[in-house]
Amino acid sequence: MKKFSRIFKYIRRYSDKLTLYFVFTLLATLFGVFSIAMLMPFFDLIFKPDQPAKQILSDTKLLSVVNRYLVGVIQRDGRVAALTIICVFLIGSTLLKNLFLYLSNLLSAPIRSAVVTEMRKDLYNKILELPVGYFTEKRKGDIMSRMTNDIVEIESSIVGTMEGLVKDPITIIGYLISLIIISPVLSLFLLILLPVTGFFIGRISRKLKTQSQDAAVRLGESLSIMDETLGGLRVIKAFMAEKLLSTRFFAINDDLFRIRKKMNARRDLASPLTELLGVMVLCIILYFGGRLVLAGGNTLTASGLLAYIASFGLLINPAKNISTSFFNIQRGAAAIERVEEVLNAPVTVQDNLNGKQLPAFNDSIELRNVSFAYDDAVILKNINLTIKKGKTVALVGSSGAGKSTLADLVPRFHDATGGEVLIDGVNIKDYSLASVRQHISIVTQEPILFNDTIANNISLGSPNATKEDIINAATVANAHKFIVQKEEGYDTNIGDRGSKLSGGERQRLTIARAVLKNPPILILDEATSSLDTESERLVQDAINNMMQNRTSIVIAHRLSTIRHADEIIVLQKGEIVERGTHEELIALEGFYKKLVNMQEVK
Repeated sequence: MKKFSRIFKYIRRYSDKLTLYFVFTLLATLFGVFSIAMLMPFFDLIFKPDQPAKQILSDTKLLSVVNRYLVGVIQRDGRVAALTIICVFLIGSTLLKNLFLYLSNLLSAPIRSAVVTEMRKDLYNKILELPVGYFTEKRKGDIMSRMTNDIVEIESSIVGTMEGLVKDPITIIGYLISLIIISPVLSLFLLILLPVTGFFIGRISRKLKTQSQDAAVRLGESLSIMDETLGGLRVIKAFMAEKLLSTRFFAINDDLFRIRKKMNARRDLASPLTELLGVMVLCIILYFGGRLVLAGGNTLTASGLLAYIASFGLLINPAKNISTSFFNIQRGAAAIERVEEVLNAPVTVQDNLNGKQLPAFNDSIELRNVSFAYDDAVILKNINLTIKKGKTVALVGSSGAGKSTLADLVPRFHDATGGEVLIDGVNIKDYSLASVRQHISIVTQEPILFNDTIANNISLGSPNATKEDIINAATVANAHKFIVQKEEGYDTNIGDRGSKLSGGERQRLTIARAVLKNPPILILDEATSSLDTESERLVQDAINNMMQNRTSIVIAHRLSTIRHADEIIVLQKGEIVERGTHEELIALEGFYKKLVNMQEVK
């Protein structure tokens, strides 16, 4: 049960309601047992029409008080009056049983929904907390599958059956006690046969967990292909790769179908198998119970046998529910493991809860003997770099040289695995995470926008910004002109990932967002590399406006854009191989000059 500890943690928050749920379920079971037990005096009245009143009702411990009362009624008012009272008792006990069942369901339904809601919240928050590096090795479709399909699987297969795992065992225990009271001899058969049936059900359900894990992986793969298809539809059509993608998707989809077919076959076997085994046990009870009645004596009466059979019949349904729940839990265990894998993933970039506040950036950013490795891959080695306030430092080098990783250390998207990063002479880890990031804005190569209005995208990091502030930021970013030409202006919805805008327009919105935040530190990650000439000029002008009086770290692909940087850092294989101004590096006639010459030839 350790694997379900997280679910129990959520459930414990509602301990008061759970206590009431348990009490109502117990009361429902007691009244259910009582209603079945009342069949015994009913059968006695029917089967013994000619016997004296004291000999009509069987001497059973279960109904001793009721029997004495009914004997008095028969002696005083006759058999019909006793029959009427028995029927009233049956109706009353059944009414109370169902009333308490309804109340228990009324309590359990919100708990089930709350557990799944809280788990989904925790999973989303964990995704936001995890460092950027965690997602480089994960498929987006797999993460989405865990967030959607696995949570739904947990809801339907585990949380949905938790109620049955409380209610049905209580019901079974209640009826078993009544069966033992009615006939200890017959109940001995049950205690032997029930574990045997449980063994058969357990054998069949054993493979469900593995099959469910395989199904979840296949679903994640199919979602990844779907995401890639939607994102790359133009390329797929241009290269006529429809057949390739559809073949890949259909293969995964067919695997998913086969796995789920096997899962459903095993799961659907639970109910009929339990019913068959239950009927077999019932026949054994009928045979041996009938022999006890025919043998005479006080071991078991005919009315007792009938009540015993009725009680056992009511055991079959909760037993079927438990077996189905057991199958479902085996299936849902795989989903829990997949969700737990994300929830328990280490947050390598830990916020310092007692960290200092960085009220203002006053002096410099320093990387002192910094190294960074991801798993076994060394990305940065022994980096020493100081960026003074107000200066612009450009990072250049071949693809994979470590430029983006170095820049990501400043806002703590990653933490250095060796050395330290300092702001104003203090280790960045000694500051609170929020106080560091509020002084930094980033403009990435790919514009990251959301399916919302232009105004809301610009004010993403500045929720308290006024309309005037948003317009001023857009003006600085050379975006105001195209925005006001839109039909709804700043209230225009830009579509998924800004699909309704051109590349240059999207990038200028991200620059406006950075301007509005008004940070002292800017990180520009190849912000113009994917644009056409006209858009590049407009965006570059916007960047130049934004960089005024700010400390800037520029990752450059087009070297012509960083000629006026205060210092250019040339990275190769994670190490600084050259550094200086543009003129100084050209004079060195080293790696930087080769890069410049290559671009000039182009």
